[in-house]
Amino acid sequence: MIYLQKISLNFSSSWFSGYSQGGLVARGVLEYFHYHNVNTFISLSSPQCGQYGTKFLHLFFPTLTCESAFELFYSIVGQRTSVGNYWNDPYHQKLFFEYSSYLPYINNLIQSERSDDFKNGITKLKKMVLIGGPDDGVITPWQSSHFGCFENEQNLTVVELRDQGYYKNDSFGLRTLDESGRLIVHSLKNRSHFDWHTDHEIIDKYILPYLD
Repeated sequence: MIYLQKISLNFSSSWFSGYSQGGLVARGVLEYFHYHNVNTFISLSSPQCGQYGTKFLHLFFPTLTCESAFELFYSIVGQRTSVGNYWNDPYHQKLFFEYSSYLPYINNLIQSERSDDFKNGITKLKKMVLIGGPDDGVITPWQSSHFGCFENEQNLTVVELRDQGYYKNDSFGLRTLDESGRLIVHSLKNRSHFDWHTDHEIIDKYILPYLD
């Protein structure tokens, strides 16, 4: 899974980027190490609002379904897997908050002694660039790459970024970035999940221009 977790760090030019799971890990690094000197964070097809889709998981868990995955991921054992840390099941939100040891904390959905640090680590950025698209085929829903996720067990429609409670409450700084023009969102069609980090057009047009 190393190719799914690529993180690029260049302190001399103050940019930080992550692809797929790596983008979620990278954001956590910026929040935990809130005293960083990073100016630009680029999230490339990363499940920033979690994952509720098992297509790529079938490589490792052939019989796993969305309906049953919570039994594995929302357990002490399941939280030892990377996907378990950001599995966001709209049908089992109580278990998500009870067991998930990563995503609800870095999104400040659960308050902790580090919550202020987490927000400071995001609001000090000069740019956050979110890149994803509807033909991704792995990140589910694909809008998770833009901080969107399924609503709840009553309605599997997607709640977009600016309708999320953590955006409205500015719980970890997304609204601050957005209202100050520092949040940039790109939605690109006709790219599968495995194209993002190898497509020269994406790199030339949507990544390199943001690097100092």
